[in-house]
Amino acid sequence: MKTLDPANYDHLKLENQLCFPVYAASRLIIRAYQPHLDALGITYPQYLTLMVLWEEETMTVNEIAHKLLLNTNTITPLLKRLEAMKLVSRSRGIDDERKVMISLTDKGRAMREDASSIPFKLVAGLEDKGLTPSMLLNLKQQLHQLIEGMASF
Repeated sequence: MKTLDPANYDHLKLENQLCFPVYAASRLIIRAYQPHLDALGITYPQYLTLMVLWEEETMTVNEIAHKLLLNTNTITPLLKRLEAMKLVSRSRGIDDERKVMISLTDKGRAMREDASSIPFKLVAGLEDKGLTPSMLLNLKQQLHQLIEGMASF
């Protein structure tokens, strides 16, 4: 049996992967958000969903899933939990009853005010670590380019 030469597999080292720093950064960002979201009683995926609805107020399940790059079977249980928390309501579409419409409730709209300081707190924490607003903006733009490039896979 041939022995593998680790020198020939440098491309498989964790430090040489694009995916790992993106994955690790994502986990650390979510971890930084969590204490703020715990105070609101929501999870990070619920927060993302609410942010989408804070922009549009009422959307179909498919529109929300598309905006979050999720499948509808992933978003449906999340929406049911938000409905149980009385943050959103579900109804059938007026023009097409097959469509499920998701709307913010008064409680869901009110949470927007409570959540409005979270991004500023996180940016301030990163600035304390030496990451300037321009660095963060550049990173965000690069990540959006990566997302666009990966969307075709």
